[in-house]
Amino acid sequence: MQPTAPETIGHAISLAVAPAFLLSALGLLINLFATRLARVVDRARWLEEQFATLPRSLSVPELRLLDRRMRIINTAIALATASAIAVCLLVVMLFVAGLLDTRFGRTVASLFIVAMLLLIAALGAFLYEVRLASRAIRIRNELLERE
Repeated sequence: MQPTAPETIGHAISLAVAPAFLLSALGLLINLFATRLARVVDRARWLEEQFATLPRSLSVPELRLLDRRMRIINTAIALATASAIAVCLLVVMLFVAGLLDTRFGRTVASLFIVAMLLLIAALGAFLYEVRLASRAIRIRNELLERE
């Protein structure tokens, strides 16, 4: 195996850095999803603690909704994490391809497509969860001041 020229290493690093920005964005999204999940879990725990004192007709439907929201957010986290793993594999393949001067074009393109599809699915799950939460929270008309 021949030693690799510094220019080749530099080029490989520059190719691998671009997807690393995507990885950073995915990390921020996963953090957002985890924070949202924590808030839903906190609300569910509070309802469970207050279950005996609250009207069953209010607490049971909300607990069901919170359970559904937790499952959806967990799905979004899993999809975003899978997307991040695909991006990590993409970075490794770009770096290896640059170092070994091999052709992984189709594999790299496929990994990028998979990463984007997983990201789209994660964002779709997140949007669905936000819509569920928005529909569940309705402010009564009598509390709103009409002009």
